[in-house]
Formats: sequence, structure tokens, C-alpha cells
Amino acid sequence: MKLQSLPTLAVYFICSSSLYAADVQLGGFIKANTRFVEGTLAFQDSWTGGGKVVEHSKRTQFGAQESRFNLSLNTDEAKAFAEIDFVGSSQGNPIISNSYSPRLRHAYISYQGITAGQTWSTLVNTSTFAETADLGGPLVGQAMVRQALIRYSTEQWQFALENPYTYGTQAETDGITKATAAKPDWIDTSHDYIPDMIARYNQSGEWGNVSLSGLVRYLDPAGISQWAGGLSLAAKLFTFGQDDLRLQLHYGHLGRYVGTDAARDIIEGELETSASAMFAYRHFWTDYTRSSVFFGHTSTEREQTDRSHVGVNLFTNLTQALTLGIEVGRYQIEDNNSSAHPNAQKGKSNYAQLSIQLQL
Repeated sequence: MKLQSLPTLAVYFICSSSLYAADVQLGGFIKANTRFVEGTLAFQDSWTGGGKVVEHSKRTQFGAQESRFNLSLNTDEAKAFAEIDFVGSSQGNPIISNSYSPRLRHAYISYQGITAGQTWSTLVNTSTFAETADLGGPLVGQAMVRQALIRYSTEQWQFALENPYTYGTQAETDGITKATAAKPDWIDTSHDYIPDMIARYNQSGEWGNVSLSGLVRYLDPAGISQWAGGLSLAAKLFTFGQDDLRLQLHYGHLGRYVGTDAARDIIEGELETSASAMFAYRHFWTDYTRSSVFFGHTSTEREQTDRSHVGVNLFTNLTQALTLGIEVGRYQIEDNNSSAHPNAQKGKSNYAQLSIQLQL
């Protein structure tokens, strides 16, 4: 859903004895959720690419931690943007306060085509995200990474150096497969020193938009020293009336960039190859009421993971700024036992979620 900002405030600053004007815009939304999960995968506030298999259980939770606030500062020459929400962290507990700590989502500066700071990875085409009650929707099949980067953009091209990080497990040592131990032997990231490199081509028109991205990385220079790469295709295509089709296709050594923990970069010292897909179709019943049906999936070659998420929802605008939505779906893990994943488990959970959101 498109964010609507509060009225612009004209603010004046004095710096080095020179006077200049800047526009400050405040935005974000307040979101309240009621979520019910039943099945053999433990309750999560939103489905990612991971999951814990448990005995069959049922759980309902209420929450407002997805609410977010942002600030945009614009001058004639430059722009800065910062945003926080409260997902994934806590200060209190459900017994008393249910307090949540702010977390940084975005903090970047843009100047003459250069973007520096933390924001969406260049591999991510946010226009292709499905409209969902579950935060982020079918993350298991999407490119979904925010990180620090330096990016140069033209009308159609983007080139970026992004924060390097190797996510995975070490090779066998002394005949023992570390990944099969009680605690996996995670790769030491203290020697990640070559930035991840991404190039992206964008094309857009009245028909929608499409992006093609390529990723090149140097993984685990401390031990394995391997170059890796992958490709990503994303599109939002208008179909009939206000309807649209959104899709993402990913293949290669993309690891942590796709699937939110559905795939790792390296497994037992060897590059992991993943294949991911996300599809979502949104249909407008009226100008104010619409539904999306969506599907996300990631599978890996070495670890033999198989994760999927399917759902359908209905959203309606009670006012221009107030939206009510309901969604049902299923998240499923169907991993296969392999030498790299001998204790693979299988599980699935159904969920229902009611959300109400007020745009600021």
C-alpha cells in the first residue's frame, strides 16, 4: 500500500553561516494485527523462509509492532530518508508491558544519482511485493534484503557495492561434518572484505515495470575463497482494469539475498544453489476493495530445503487512509534428508490474520 505523508513542513537551518531551506515530510502508518496459527510449524508473527517444527498446536496473538514511522529531508541538492519500526525486538513481555524496541529499517542520503546508507538492496524491486496482511507476504520466494550500500543510478541502470556477509557452515574437519553437530560450525565472517557487486537494468511504461539484476560475490575469503553469482528477474504487469500481476524469479548462488533464511550461501564449505519464485495476482472488486492470491517457493540443491507459502486475502478502504484486511494461507516445509541436512524435518501450518492500518 502506498504511504501518504503528512503535510510538508518548511524548516530552515543555519550551517556555516549560510541559510538554506529544506522540506521535512513525516510519514508511516499504524498497524494492528490479530493472527491465528494452527499446525506443526511454530507460531511466527509473519512467515519467513525458516521455521521450527513442533507438535501440533494452536496460537492466537495480537500485535502492533509492525507500525512504522519515517522522516524525509529534501533540499534543492540532496535528499535524506530514515525509517524505524518495532518488528523482531522487545523490551518488555506479555505479562506486563508488551514493549518493543525501535529498529532501523532505512537511513540513507541521495545526491546526484548516488545513494549511500542503509536501504533496500539493489536486487530488490519493491514494486513487485504482493499486498498482504502477513508482513512482506511470501518472503520465502522473494528478494528481501536491506543493508548498507553505495549505489549509482541512471534512468534505467543501477550499479552498487553492498555490504558483504557470508552465511553458511564450514567444510568437514577431521572427518566430522560440522553441520551435523549439535551446533553447526558457522563460517567466520571476520575476513569478508570484498563488497557484493550488483548491476540492475530497469524498464517501465504504462504496462508496468520489469527489472533484471545480476549479483557477483566473493564468499568466505578466510577459508573457501569462492566467487559466486546469480540472476534475478522481477516484474509488475498491469492486466485488466486496475488488476496487476507481480512476479519474481531467482536462480544461482543468491543465498541470503532471497527467501529470508530459506537458503544459505555456503553449506559444508560448498556453494549453495537455490531456485526461487514468487507470483501474486491482485484483482479489484471495486475502486476500494481488492484481493490478492499469492505463492512463494524456494528450493536448494545441496541442503535440499523446500519451503513454500500460499495465501489469499481481501482488503477494503474504510476511508482514504484507513484499510481493513483479512488473509488466510499456509506455510510449509518439505525438506529432504541429505548429507548436508540429515535431520531435515517436515511441517505445515495454516493461518488467518486480520489487520487494520491507518496511513499517516
